[in-house]
Amino acid sequence: MWVSWSGGKDAATALAAARRAGARVTGLLSTVTAGPGGAEIAVHGVGAGLVAAQADALGLPLHRVELPPSCPDREYRARLRAALAPAAASGVTGLVHGDLALADVRAFREEVLDGTGVTGVFPLWGGVTGALATGMLDAGLRAVVVAVDPGRVPARLAGAAFDAEFLAALPSGVDPCGENGEFHTFVTGGPGFAHDVPVAVTGTVARDGHVQAVLAPAR
Repeated sequence: MWVSWSGGKDAATALAAARRAGARVTGLLSTVTAGPGGAEIAVHGVGAGLVAAQADALGLPLHRVELPPSCPDREYRARLRAALAPAAASGVTGLVHGDLALADVRAFREEVLDGTGVTGVFPLWGGVTGALATGMLDAGLRAVVVAVDPGRVPARLAGAAFDAEFLAALPSGVDPCGENGEFHTFVTGGPGFAHDVPVAVTGTVARDGHVQAVLAPAR
């Protein structure tokens, strides 16, 4: 199996869950778009180099799919399916996703995969998000909040650690896993990581309706 990889907590937790269930994970699949500093994860604003550092820490090859900005669904489907064709030919049968509850998002992912020979796998699906969030912390996951929707989450929390203090600071009604796009994270260590991927928050910027933390590798 491969894991659909954004670098965030849900993807990392889905990877760990798939492995606990006995899956043999052989790679990560990441989509990137052009940003001010080069290729990056859309909305998150995390540079592709940091995502590659995560893959190295996990000991897994990273397969990158480049997407145009504001990628239309038709182009997204075409590029993902093209990337998965050689994977299916080499024996990859599943693509693990970290989705929790949004049925329309899951349906879209499954439609993209239809006919590729690769099946969508959703090990976190239906979980209680509050319990999932605290379970991530209890398992030792370490992450930085890299983007927040300032209409729902205070902008000051961009760049904060994803921890119990962050969860307590979330306004009422905000999903503790950010399942509705309220916030996004970058994992720096935890289950499956051979070593941490340390980062420094060097500032914040307002982009694409979000406040993003600017990350740089920490020495």
